[in-house]
Amino acid sequence: QVQLVESGGGMVETGDSLRLSCAASGRTFTSYTMGWFRQAPGKDYEFLAAIVWSDGSAGYAPSIKGRFTISRDDAKNTVYLQMNTLQPEDTAVYYCAARQGLPRSSPSEYDTWGQGAQVTVSS
Repeated sequence: QVQLVESGGGMVETGDSLRLSCAASGRTFTSYTMGWFRQAPGKDYEFLAAIVWSDGSAGYAPSIKGRFTISRDDAKNTVYLQMNTLQPEDTAVYYCAARQGLPRSSPSEYDTWGQGAQVTVSS
């Protein structure tokens, strides 16, 4: 059974950086794509980034491209989301998710989700 556990959330100030981690367990992930999403209060899930585990190729939503970076560590079975120059509008619960196959931006295409990590950015 695949399990994802996020960590690294917290409260920061405008302009700060945070790195979220997503520890994956339960199987090998070489055929998986890992994605990061967020959900702000009262809003739908928003796709942020995805990475193909086997070759590390990554894609980003235009809204965060250049500020956020997704990466993975094979040895630790962990995916990261480095977030720089955070703004109050980045305040949300951040989720990692997994799917078998190629990257997709729709949350419905991902069948395994972590519990979420709260990120709050104060102005």
